[in-house]
Amino acid sequence: MVRFPELTFDERLGEFAEDVVAGLASRPRTLPCKYFYDARGSDLFEAITELPEYYPTRTEIGILRDHARDICGELAPGSALIEYGSGSSLKTEILLSAGDFAAYAPIDISPSAIEGAARRLRARFPSLRVEPVVADFVGEVVLPKSLDGLPRAGFFPGSTIGNFDPADARALLRRMARQLGPGAKLVIGVDLRKSADILVPAYDDAQGVTAAFNLNLLHRLENELGAEIDVDGFAHRAIWNPRESRIEMHLEATRPQTIRVAGHDFRFAAGETIHTENSHKYGASDFDDLARSAGWRPGETFVDANGLFSVRVLEAR
Repeated sequence: MVRFPELTFDERLGEFAEDVVAGLASRPRTLPCKYFYDARGSDLFEAITELPEYYPTRTEIGILRDHARDICGELAPGSALIEYGSGSSLKTEILLSAGDFAAYAPIDISPSAIEGAARRLRARFPSLRVEPVVADFVGEVVLPKSLDGLPRAGFFPGSTIGNFDPADARALLRRMARQLGPGAKLVIGVDLRKSADILVPAYDDAQGVTAAFNLNLLHRLENELGAEIDVDGFAHRAIWNPRESRIEMHLEATRPQTIRVAGHDFRFAAGETIHTENSHKYGASDFDDLARSAGWRPGETFVDANGLFSVRVLEAR
């Protein structure tokens, strides 16, 4: 995140306020997508995954169910499975049921999500060591010492890698390679490039659930930072950017207004946007090139019958 030393704010409001002030002061204006996931945001995202337009979740789950044994066959027996951004760990259960794992370390920024998932998995897999790590996986993560000596396998589903610009995606994959170690495997979900007729509705559904998910960011500014915002004066926008091969989510001001937050005023003209999320889509060779540049050797690839989504197995060089 770019910092603006000349900007001041109430330090008692913490990192959230700092990121908001820096993002709204930047050009173009931005808000980090990691702040989507408060309790309401997480509930809305779960609702999004069940929408008819939103293909990624059900397609990836289908691939995992169809190929779980083949995927786990690529991993060393007795591995510690380390999941980045684990959330509810529902997809993970498919792999845990099909493979031979000694331990599972879910990494997530939400203590409530990770603790609930840990309780559920300990009950279902009583012989599995479940070692939760509350952390932002984008930074340096300290893994539990109890995993030392075990072969390691990373799990990064959901095409979350697509939320990062290529340079940041490369840096994240390099950190994962260092954390997991040489010879480790990484099972990663990668969304594939396809028609805008499929992509745009997936991020702008007819029921308006994705719009509510995006606008919930502004409600968080109101509720947690005491911001003064005319939330009804913003609208959700999903745009396909073919040059960057990504879906962009924006919050667009529908009329002139000012957001007052953490001691700062940010004025918006009608039509001005806050860029809240990217979701990059990859061709097969594009992602292989990215993986190689980050220290990974591409291995098996599993794709659904319609060619919408892929699950890749990479090996750390």
